[in-house]
Amino acid sequence: MDTQFLQSFVMVVDSGSFAEAARRLDLTAAAVAARVKSLEEAMGTALVRRAGRTVKPTEAGLRILDHARSVLRDVRNLHALANDDAPLGEWRLGVSASSLTGLVPPLLRGLYGKHPKLAVYMEPGNSATLYQRVTSGMLDAAILVEPPFTLPKSCGWEVLVEEPLCVLAPASLAGHDPLELLATQPFIRYDRSMWGGRMADTWLRERHIQPQERIEIDALNAIAAFVHHELGVSLVPDWTPPWPEGMRVVRIPLPSPAPVRRMGLLWSEGPKAALARALLAEARAVWADGDAQRAISRRAP
Repeated sequence: MDTQFLQSFVMVVDSGSFAEAARRLDLTAAAVAARVKSLEEAMGTALVRRAGRTVKPTEAGLRILDHARSVLRDVRNLHALANDDAPLGEWRLGVSASSLTGLVPPLLRGLYGKHPKLAVYMEPGNSATLYQRVTSGMLDAAILVEPPFTLPKSCGWEVLVEEPLCVLAPASLAGHDPLELLATQPFIRYDRSMWGGRMADTWLRERHIQPQERIEIDALNAIAAFVHHELGVSLVPDWTPPWPEGMRVVRIPLPSPAPVRRMGLLWSEGPKAALARALLAEARAVWADGDAQRAISRRAP
């Protein structure tokens, strides 16, 4: 069986359409459909079905989905292990969206300086999803928001950066009281399904502030763009730069003590835990200047 057939099947299920799967795989929709059809013929049963404008797995497709993902991971691992400089195979690292451009690149730069042929499979996602994928063994580690509950003993955890919540406002509102802005200006809410957004919502509730909600979204860069265009103010973590360029926005600190979003590394204590510790060592080197906001702290798992 050609593993490309499995890859196309998994991508169709993940993306919900042949067209989107084709875009992600850099193929035509017809080629993706042909691959899935060939896999169905090999399996002797239908694996996907159309539901309106989307494509969903059949019961048979759901039964093989996790196994298909596992086969694809094993194949990537074989490719990595074939390289004599990658004795641990592929490292599966999840990364929350707000960390992809600011937090991760300098850490990987140092890590690749010591392990130039390290094979990393990087999976973006929100913190709650990445947490589940690490604890279920689908990922080896993930950079995510500190979970708001006790972690299993099978996992390690270390904080990388601390990002206090702040009011993000148009530059024209610089110098205004942050509490007044939250109470009187149109509000762009950081999605409450995100752990950081939930933290912001709790803080507003505790202070009995009822903002004039206009938009709710989980993309921090998009929130910055909306604020730049004076659609409202927001309550967001002061996330690790770079921020979008050319934005006429200001970050106004909250009264002390402000809630803090902690971004850290969660890893599974297994054969590849050494790679997680190597990344942590790079983090200590990157922020050795003692910057309080970027300081690394430790918490027992």
